[in-house]
Amino acid sequence: MKPSLQTDPYLHAFRGSFTSLLSWPDLDAFWQTLKTQTSIPWYVYAIGEPPPATPCTAAELNHFIAEIDVLLHREHDEDYCGIVYTDDKTQPRFIKIYDPNNLGVSCGYSDNPPLPGWILSTLKPIELNADVLVPQNRRRWWRKVFG
Repeated sequence: MKPSLQTDPYLHAFRGSFTSLLSWPDLDAFWQTLKTQTSIPWYVYAIGEPPPATPCTAAELNHFIAEIDVLLHREHDEDYCGIVYTDDKTQPRFIKIYDPNNLGVSCGYSDNPPLPGWILSTLKPIELNADVLVPQNRRRWWRKVFG
């Protein structure tokens, strides 16, 4: 049976209220906040890959933050960030990171917004079906980061 928005805590959180980290300095400050929360069990989920069964380690979380930050700065060639969303900027529990190469309508209103490329959450993820195939270069990047 497929989980529903009303009964599944992960889906409920996924569809919850989010705010954008609009500027690059906002994102830099946010990463620093997240790095102080390594005692919290974080799951790092790449859409298109199987959801992780266990939270990542503090070292894995810090490595992911460093790698995703490089990727976002390199591939989102804008004066603003605006592709990382969180449920709370100071005590986050759910973070959506959109792939700069698959933005579609990631902000604003859409009946079918694209899925983020990556999700960090304190809730164990369930599989989210990606409507588009994940490019092989993204799969290779993910496997390089998380082996």
